[in-house]
Order: sequence, then structure tokens, then C-alpha cells
Amino acid sequence: MDAFFASIAMLDDPSLCGKAVLTGGTGPRSVVTTASYEARRYGCRSAMPMSTALRLCPHAIVVQVPGERIREMSRRVLAILEQWAPLVEPISVDEAFLDVTGMDRLAGEPARIAARIKRRIRDELGLTASVGVAFNKFLAKLASGLNKPDGLTVIDPANVDKILLPLPVERLWGVGPATLTRMHRLGIRTVADLRAMSAERLSRHFGGAGEHYHRLARGRDDRPVVPDSQAKSLGQEQTFPEDVGDAEHVRGVLLGQVEHVARRLRRHNRLARGVSIKIRFGRFETITRSTTLAAATDVTGELWQAAAGLYDAWAQRSFVPVRLIGVAAERLADVTAQQAGLFQDEQQEKRKRLDVAMDQVIHRFGDGSIRRGSSGAARD
Repeated sequence: MDAFFASIAMLDDPSLCGKAVLTGGTGPRSVVTTASYEARRYGCRSAMPMSTALRLCPHAIVVQVPGERIREMSRRVLAILEQWAPLVEPISVDEAFLDVTGMDRLAGEPARIAARIKRRIRDELGLTASVGVAFNKFLAKLASGLNKPDGLTVIDPANVDKILLPLPVERLWGVGPATLTRMHRLGIRTVADLRAMSAERLSRHFGGAGEHYHRLARGRDDRPVVPDSQAKSLGQEQTFPEDVGDAEHVRGVLLGQVEHVARRLRRHNRLARGVSIKIRFGRFETITRSTTLAAATDVTGELWQAAAGLYDAWAQRSFVPVRLIGVAAERLADVTAQQAGLFQDEQQEKRKRLDVAMDQVIHRFGDGSIRRGSSGAARD
């Protein structure tokens, strides 16, 4: 989706259209969650301190978009995508992969499917999306960002090198500022420069990530599109363009991710026995923290309690500015495969009923129609 949060703000308040819009808070430690394309012309971008963005673009309008409204629109986008392909893998509130292999007889060639999806999103939701069409996930994601906003880019075996090789190396997954600096020292500035280096040399300089860069420079990615109903884990993560130094902001992003993952579990009748979080910071250092739940669950409150506990334990001891935050529900099983316990926990049953009731209300009236309260250490 194009500038998703800002686009929703403009949809709800048409007077903002065509103006420099920043979404996020206005406090001293607030960060930009999305910058409209008008604001980006001044150098504003997501995860930038709001104070910095306002210095770059003093006339920008700052608005806050409720999380419930964002999740409502995300759900509606996903509902459209699921009508076009049997395999849909959401990866964030505003991004998903579709495998349209074999769909040409029913819906046309992939580029035509992409155009029809874009038109449905625009006509039904009033938003624009950029779509990349390619023969693997890496190239499809890359293509989706080449002609924003409202773009449609096709990468096929005939043009992959023409598109890929001239690109700056920072367009590749996993090449952040620290890695980019190291690559520049080695004379690597384009994907073509990276491809010229052997896998052995890349591994010497970048460790395990060297093989990853070697594959991407050749346009290789063999990961399948895995829908929620078949996945062994369900997760969501967000990479910020800049490190975020506000621990509460990162925590709030994590909460939204947990709510989104929990709803996906319930929609596909899956239960999770474990929860893990992923945090990236510093010089591309990544840590994971995981825990096993007492019983398999799809209850939002229980998943959030586990995720928040993992995050708080890390943040209270050693918080540093964060580049990526993510959560995953793991060791999944079908609801029907789980035998109910002999004794039901009354509090858990109340939470289950709350989730069911909220899902029904949100399905009928939209996310903004009901809010989840927060209290306690885990703010459940």
C-alpha cells in the first residue's frame, strides 16, 4: 500500500489531499509513522523523529490515525487479495505476497491480475497500491517499490538483469546503513558490483549474511508463498527506515502486531503453543526471544502477555534504538486437533468470549467501532 497511514488520513479528511502530511504523535520523543509523498519531497520519512521532520518541512500537517482504523483497512485490503489467489501470505498491515501460479485461465496473465487488484482497491477503498510481479518473492517485493506511488512493475527472466544490476545496493533486503557503509568501503555501490564478488569473499566480510547477499545479487529466492492456513508459524514484523529510540513507540507497534497475528490465528482456526519476538538494532545485530505458553491459544490477551513480557524484559535491561520489531505465534496446530482441558480456566474463557465478540463487532462495523482496554504490566 502507498503511504498507508497517511493515505487513510487523507481518505477520512479529504482536505488533507495534496498536502504534506505526517502521521504520528507530537510529543518530544514522537516519531513519524508515515510521511505522505508530498512530505517525502522534503526528506521526511517514517521512523524519523517528528521534530526532525518538522524542521525539514515546517508546513507539514501532523495527524494521528487510530490503530483500529489502520487494522480495519488492512483487513479490507486482505479480503480483496484473498479473492484473487488461493495462496496469500500477509507480512505486515500493508503488504502481502500472492502466488498466482496457474491462475491465468481464470483471471488472466499475472500483470492483468495485478492491474485488476489495484483497480478493486482504488474503487472499493479509495486507496492506491503498488504491485510488483515477478517469479520469486524477493523480486516481486523489489518491483513493488520501483514505481511508487500507484505503480505496477513486472520483472521477468528477460529483463531481470536490466532492472536489477544498476540498482543501488541498499535496495536489497538486509542492507542497512551499517552494512551499506562496509559495502561502500569495499567498492560495492550497485547490485552489479555486488554480483562481481565471490560468495567466499562476501562471507569473509559479512559472515552468514554473505551468502544471502550473493543470492539476492543474482535475483535468487526459493521461498514459497505460505498462507496462514498452512503455516507452521504466523508472524508480522516491521523494519523502520531509521532506528527508533522511543521504547514505548516500539512497544505500541508490537501490540498492533500481536492483535493482527491473533486475529489471523482465529480466522484460520489455528492455535499457538509458543510466542517469539524479533528485535534488530545497531550494526544489523538481531536477537530473538521466545517462550512456551502453558496451553495452545488464540487469545489476544494471552499472546500479548507473552510478547510484552519478552519485550519488557529486554527493554528494561538493555534498550537501544530499534531498527526492526516483529512477533510470531509458533508451533501451530488446528483447533480441532487440540483436546479441551478437563478443567476450563474461567479467566481464559472470558478472554475467549471477548475476542469472539470483538471479532464479530469489527467484522460488521469496522475496527474503529470497538477498542481493547489496556492495564497492568502487559497492558492487556
